Amino acid sequence: MSLKAACSSCFRPCQPHRRHPHKTTQPLCMTTSPKPRKRQFDLIAFDWDGTLFDSTAIITRSIQLAVGDVGGTVPSDHEASYVIGLGLMQALAHAAPDVPQDKYPELGERYKYHYMRHQNDISLFKGVLPMLDDLRGRGHLLAVATGKSRKGLDEVLHAVELKGVFHASRTADETAGKPHPRMLHELMVELGVAPERVLMIGDTTHDLQLALNAGCASVGVSYGAHEPAAFDALSPRFIAHSVAELHAWLLDHA
Repeated sequence: MSLKAACSSCFRPCQPHRRHPHKTTQPLCMTTSPKPRKRQFDLIAFDWDGTLFDSTAIITRSIQLAVGDVGGTVPSDHEASYVIGLGLMQALAHAAPDVPQDKYPELGERYKYHYMRHQNDISLFKGVLPMLDDLRGRGHLLAVATGKSRKGLDEVLHAVELKGVFHASRTADETAGKPHPRMLHELMVELGVAPERVLMIGDTTHDLQLALNAGCASVGVSYGAHEPAAFDALSPRFIAHSVAELHAWLLDHA
């Protein structure tokens, strides 16, 4: 009685190796590892407030207090949160249409005053750092496209855990505000990425409209400023209801 040869790869009995006169073959029990999935997007651009940073409630309240300080009609929570993602003065003008333009500088200063009082109460959403680490590890370029000012964004990006995470960023005070596409177009030029290889992620219709205007794909997140029911008309690839959902979708589809 003959014994079946033991495979040198798995040390279990297996069928004798079949040979082809012109090929060198492997044992039948050996399997080939699947090839890694190719990236669909080279650049992933994130909105900041309400997408990565848990600041929606404080921004909303700061807008309301600022408008009240200068004698305007205090906007509702919905009206105040709707303007999140726009440039500061554009947002305040929309939230306080009855405030005269000569009071806009004072309105902006009062907003900054109330926001700065609570800025230490704000933090990244749970799970954001591991998600960003995974995306960088897969070779994605990461950017921030935000309605914040350059000064405001730099203050948070200088935090130890965020140093070196993002390859580029654009703020509303140094380019056109959302939903004008210039913000994303400038990031594409800087990083050398075509529109079809860019994914924009945000929590407002302004973010998703920005992506459409720039010729890019988008993903919406429902845990920020805007109700996700308004997202469908802007054709996002996905709507994530948590950072964990967003993380999982990006690993599978980005």
